[in-house]
Amino acid sequence: MTSGFEMDYRANIKDFGMDTISLAGPLEAKLKAMREAGFSQVMLSARDVVGHPDGLDAAVAAVRASGLRVTGFQVLRDFEGLSGHLHGYKIDIAKSMLEMCSALGSKVLLVCSSTSAHATGDIDALARDLRKLAVLAIPMGIKVAYEALSWGRHINEFTQAWDVVCQADMPNLGLGFDSFHMFATKTPLEDLDLLDPDKIFLVQLADFMWTEIKSEQERIATARHFRVFPGEGVHSTDLAALVSKLHALGYRGDYSFEVFNDDYQQIPLPTVAARAWRSALWLAEDVLRRSVPLPNQMRLRRSGA
Repeated sequence: MTSGFEMDYRANIKDFGMDTISLAGPLEAKLKAMREAGFSQVMLSARDVVGHPDGLDAAVAAVRASGLRVTGFQVLRDFEGLSGHLHGYKIDIAKSMLEMCSALGSKVLLVCSSTSAHATGDIDALARDLRKLAVLAIPMGIKVAYEALSWGRHINEFTQAWDVVCQADMPNLGLGFDSFHMFATKTPLEDLDLLDPDKIFLVQLADFMWTEIKSEQERIATARHFRVFPGEGVHSTDLAALVSKLHALGYRGDYSFEVFNDDYQQIPLPTVAARAWRSALWLAEDVLRRSVPLPNQMRLRRSGA
C-alpha cells in the first residue's frame, strides 16, 4: 500500500520539468533523456520544434509519443509596444507561434518583454498589444505568460510586468516568472506579495555561479550561457526561499528549469537530465514538503517505480 506521504511526494515531483534548451541533440533524444531521468513534463523551445529534420508534424508526433506533458512553448520576443508595419509583422509572427503552441498541446505561450529600441514604454500601448495577443489565444485555449527580461527596454522587473498584465485585464493573460531575472535585478522577495497566484502561469527556475552580476553585458551572457540547475550555484538559499514563498502565496502551477549552459551542450544527455532530476528531488523533498517527514526522510521514488 502506498502511504499518503509517498503519494504527496509523487504529486510534488510532477510539478517540475526541464526545458529542451538545456540539452544537445535532436528533439527525440532530448525527450527520451528527460523521460528516463524521471520527468513527466517538458518546456518546448520553438527552435527544437521547427528545426526537426522531418518538419513540424514529425516534431508534434515525437512530443506526443514521448508521453511528456507540455509545460509551455517559448518564446515570443519583442512583441509589444511597436507600431505600423512592425506591429503588423509581429502579429503575424504571434499567430504562427500560437498555431505551433496549439498543435503541440501546450496551454501556455511564453512572451518576453521587449528589448527593441523601436518599442514605446507607454503602459497603455503595452497593455493594448498584450490584450490583442490574449484575444488571439482565446479560441485555442492558450494562456499567455508575460515575462520581464532583466534587460528589457521598458519592462525589466516582474512588478512592472504585473502592472501591464493588470492594465490589460484579460483572463488568459498572466505572468511568466523567471528566478534568474529576479536575482539579477535583486528585486525584493516581499514584492511577490503584490501578485495574485492564480495569475502566475509559469515559473522558471535557474541558478548561477557568481554572487554579483556587474554589468548588463555580463547579465545577458550569464543568462544565455552560464546558468546552472537549482542547487548547483550560489543562490540555493534564495531559490529555496523563492519557491517556498510562491507556495505560501498559493501558487500550485508548474516549475520549469530554464537553464542555458554551454557546458551542458557538450556532455551526454542522460548526464544533464540526471543533474536536473537531482534539482527536482531537492526542491520536491527538501523545499516543498507538504507533509511531516517520516523518520529517516523516506526518499522520493520516480512515478511508476
